[in-house]
Amino acid sequence: MSDTDRPKAKTPAALSGLRPFLQPYRGRILLAGLFLVAAALTTLAFPIVLGRLVDAGLLPQDRGEQLLALRGHFLLLFAVGALLGAFGAARFYLVTWLGERITADVRAAVYARVVGHSPGFFETTRTGEVLSRLTTDTTLVQTVIGSSLSMGLRNALMALGALVMLVVTNPWVMAQVLGVLLLVLLPTLVWGRRVRRLSRDSQDRVADASAIAGEVLNAIPVVQSHGQEAREARRFADAAEAAFATARKRAKLRALLIAFVIIANFAAMLWGLYLGTQAVVEGRISAGHLTQSAVYVVLLLSSVAVLAEVWSDLLRAAGATERLIELLHSQSPVREPVQPLALPAPGQGARLRIQGLHFRYPSRPQQLALADFSLDLQPGETVALVGASGAGKTTLFQLIQRFYEPESGRIELDGVPIDRLPLQSLRGRIGLVPQESTLFSADVLENIRYGRPEASEAEVEAAARAAHAHEFVSALPQGYRTFVGERGVRLSGGQRQRIAIARALLCNPPLLLLDEATSSLDAESERAVQQALDAAMRGRSTLVIAHRLATVQHADRIVVLEHGHVVETGSHTELVARGGVYARLAALQFSA
Repeated sequence: MSDTDRPKAKTPAALSGLRPFLQPYRGRILLAGLFLVAAALTTLAFPIVLGRLVDAGLLPQDRGEQLLALRGHFLLLFAVGALLGAFGAARFYLVTWLGERITADVRAAVYARVVGHSPGFFETTRTGEVLSRLTTDTTLVQTVIGSSLSMGLRNALMALGALVMLVVTNPWVMAQVLGVLLLVLLPTLVWGRRVRRLSRDSQDRVADASAIAGEVLNAIPVVQSHGQEAREARRFADAAEAAFATARKRAKLRALLIAFVIIANFAAMLWGLYLGTQAVVEGRISAGHLTQSAVYVVLLLSSVAVLAEVWSDLLRAAGATERLIELLHSQSPVREPVQPLALPAPGQGARLRIQGLHFRYPSRPQQLALADFSLDLQPGETVALVGASGAGKTTLFQLIQRFYEPESGRIELDGVPIDRLPLQSLRGRIGLVPQESTLFSADVLENIRYGRPEASEAEVEAAARAAHAHEFVSALPQGYRTFVGERGVRLSGGQRQRIAIARALLCNPPLLLLDEATSSLDAESERAVQQALDAAMRGRSTLVIAHRLATVQHADRIVVLEHGHVVETGSHTELVARGGVYARLAALQFSA
C-alpha cells in the first residue's frame, strides 16, 4: 500500500476502529472505569480535608482541643491517601491488563488476516511494512489503551471536578483562570494537528526502514556474494536517518508545546495564589479556604497539562490504528466461496480440467501471463510443462491452487469448479514440491509433517524414506529432532529439497505439482529422488515443470509453452519427430 492510498484521519476518532476488540472485555472496562472514578473523586476530596487541617491548626482555640483536632485531620488525610493508593493500584492493573490483552488480540487478528491473503497482496505490500505495523504500531496502541487513555480520563474527571469546586467557592478567581486555560488550549489544538501529521510520517519512515531490513536479511548470501554490505548498510542508515529527522521535528514541536503549557500553567497558578492571598489578608476567606482553592487550581492546571500530553499520544495512536485497521479490513482478491461445494471422495488420482485460461498479474496488467490455456489431465496421468522461463508454467501452478483468480476461463478439479471449493479442501487435494524449497525454524520432524501435523513419527519416516531423505536425516546430530535453522540454512540445497518432497508425499495427495523438484540435487541424488518420485506418481495425477527434458521423457504428455501460449502438445517421441520448439530444446540439451 502506498502512502497515497492511505486514508488521512484528522482526529483520534480513528481509535473507534478498536471497538470490536474492546467489546469482549466490557466487564473489565466497566470495573476499571469505576476504580478510575473512585481514584479521581478521592483526589478531589484531598484539598477539602487539607483546607480543614489548615484551619484547625490556625484558628485560636484550646491547645489540647487543637492537638486532638489536628490528629483527627491527619488521620483523615492518611485515609484519603490509603484509598487513593488502593484505587490507583486497582485501576493501573486493570488498564494495563486491558492494554496488553487487546494489543495481543489486535496483533493476532491482523496477522491472521495477512496470512490469509493471496500472494497478489504481497506484490504491492512489503513484508517489512507489515512487520512494522504488527510491532511498532501495536505498541503505540498498547500504550494508549494501557496508560494514556486511562490517564486522560482520570485527569479529565479531576479537571472537571476542580473546575466545579472553584466555580462554587471562588467564581471570580475561576473566571480569570479559565481565561488562562483558553490561552493554553488554543495553541495546543493547533500544534496537535501538526504533531499528529509528523507522527504518521515518523511511523511510515520506520516502516520503510523495517522493509529494507527485512528484504536484505532474507537475502544475506546474495548481498555478501556481491560485496554490497556497505551499500545496504548505508541504505538502511539513510532510511533510519529519515525516520530520525521526522521524529526530531515531532519532538521539537512537542517540546515547545510542553514548555508553553508548563509556563502558562505556572503563571496561572501564581496569579490565583496572589489573588487568594489578598483575599486572606482582607479577611474575605480563611487560610484553609485559600489552601483548598490553591490545590484545586494546581489540580486543574496539571490535569490540563496531562490532557495536552495525552492528546498527542492519542493522535499518534490514531495514526497507528489507521494503519492496523487498513490491514484488518483489507480484502484478499481470492475469497472463500459463498456457497461452497464438496469434492467427491479421492480416488486413484484426480481429474484436472482447464479451459480457456487467461491471466495477467495484478502488478503487471499489460503483460499476458497465460493466454487461452486449456488442458485435460486424467486420473493417474503425468503431464510435463516445458518452456523457457516466463512462459507461464509456475503461473499455472499458482492458478490451480487459487493463489490468484484468472481473468477468464475455468478450472475444475474432479468435476467441481475450484472457485466453488473451500480453499482448504482444494489445497488439501494438492501436493506441491516447489523449485525453491521452504523450511521453517523447527526440527526436521516438524518440517516434514507441516501439512499433516497429526502424522505419526512412523509416517514421517516412511515419507522420508520414499523421498530418499531418511539416510541423511538419521546421520544428523539429533536425527529427526535436529533443528534446521531459519529457512533451513543448516542443510544443503539438496537436503532441503528432499525434505520438501517428503512433506508432499506425507500428505498423500491425488494431484502432485512438481516444480523442478530435482533442480537442487546432484546427479546421484537426482537419480534416486527421481525414482522415488516415479514411484510416488503412480496412482496420482501429476503436473511436472521441467527445464531438464531428460527428467520428463517418459511423461504421458508434454505441453510446450511460449509467452503464455500452448505451442505444442504430444509425447517426447512425437514432439522430437515434429521438429518444432521442443525438438530444438531437446537437440540443445541432449547434444550437450
